Amino acid sequence: MPMRSTASGGTVHGSGVRRVGRRTVLAAVAVAALGAACAPGSDAERPPTKAPDAVETDVAKAGSVTLTVWDQEVQGGQRKQIEKLNAQFQAKYPNVKINRVSRSFTDLQNTLRLALSGDNPPDVVEANQGYAAMAQFVKAGMLLPLDAYDQVYGWRKRYPKGLTDLNSVTSDGKLIGSGSLYGVSLNGEIVGLYYNKDKLAKLGLQPPKTWGEFEQALATAKSKGEIPIAFGNQEKLPAMQLYGVIQDQYASKQAVRDLVFGKGGSWSDGPNVQAAQKLAEWARRGYFTKDANAIKWDDTPANFAKGDGVFMFGGTWWASDLMDKMGDKVGFMLPPPAQAGGASATMGGESLPWAITAKSKHPDVAAAYIDFITSPEAMDVAVETGNLPALAPPTKKPRGALMNDILAAWNTLSRTDGVTPYLDYATPTFADAFGGPLQELITGKTTAQQAMRKAQDDYAAFQKKK
Repeated sequence: MPMRSTASGGTVHGSGVRRVGRRTVLAAVAVAALGAACAPGSDAERPPTKAPDAVETDVAKAGSVTLTVWDQEVQGGQRKQIEKLNAQFQAKYPNVKINRVSRSFTDLQNTLRLALSGDNPPDVVEANQGYAAMAQFVKAGMLLPLDAYDQVYGWRKRYPKGLTDLNSVTSDGKLIGSGSLYGVSLNGEIVGLYYNKDKLAKLGLQPPKTWGEFEQALATAKSKGEIPIAFGNQEKLPAMQLYGVIQDQYASKQAVRDLVFGKGGSWSDGPNVQAAQKLAEWARRGYFTKDANAIKWDDTPANFAKGDGVFMFGGTWWASDLMDKMGDKVGFMLPPPAQAGGASATMGGESLPWAITAKSKHPDVAAAYIDFITSPEAMDVAVETGNLPALAPPTKKPRGALMNDILAAWNTLSRTDGVTPYLDYATPTFADAFGGPLQELITGKTTAQQAMRKAQDDYAAFQKKK
């Protein structure tokens, strides 16, 4: 039975996922919490957020320190990764004790705002990118800008600009993708296509090389009594990610980027409506797990590992657990392009960034911790524990065919500039404003045009007041 921690600390065990990255969605209660108490950025609430003029990198000089860290690294490979890095950091700096509080992604989002606004907040947190979380926290003065620490540790030099931009926000919280650096990520992320090798073989199929071949495989699987796509959508975000993968087949990657970051376009544009129509078509054809909106996201990979589904769209954060349960029977590929040999595009980026809270009593130690767990050596640990490192590991090679597939896909996307952003970055309320209509679209209760109009209404309202 999962155990939950109190807000004061302690390790929590339970199922959970990212982005969400990250995943990466705020539930309705979290969105409501963002507006609770004082308005973001009000003088009554905003603490000082100026980084120290002088940075102390000698952790030993800090004396005895308890560093409280909140994370959402609760799945198998993610948990192993952070536990190993924490142990290594404490071995290197015996004067520091890490008080780790781990929560599922959703639980972390639901409780983080309250923790950051309290009198005794954690020192380091995983703060999700986008307008719904990081931008709101920055606007409220709850996170420390990392520019002074970056001058010492060189994170912007270590990471490609596209990745540091994802963790950058202007101080007023109005623009993501520029401004000061507020976090550093350890892992890369891809939303791609997992497939059951045994089921494909029994169906007489090969991994599809084109989008057309993929849709033919879905039809074949359905006709043979198989579940074509393992899919659980209780939390709404899975449908947004699946829609985003389909969207990348119809809209250019730059159009998707411009739309998410508020630089142009409309959710009711033709290609975006076409993507919604395709999602609805798949649902009508019975390509998804029955009653998908009632199935939890975390249960999707577990069901897939048990044999439910020929394919599964999902993030690379599931790879380690799937490899442990399925061995070489599971494969991973980028969503196939329109034409064989063409370039693929799909959503992804990097894992939730590690950020320093504005009220941390130990910001220098917190910065040293973040540097340690995102160092080149940490990228080796990521590979060892079955995760996808954000940067190339200096010495370690991935274990198993699945991780080799994923690393190859990451390298391909990096080379072809094929990554598009997570859609929930678009507005603070997009998870519900778009995720809810997508649930209705899947059950046939709304049309593609109606769903996209609701998305556009939320988007336009946010852009107007931003």
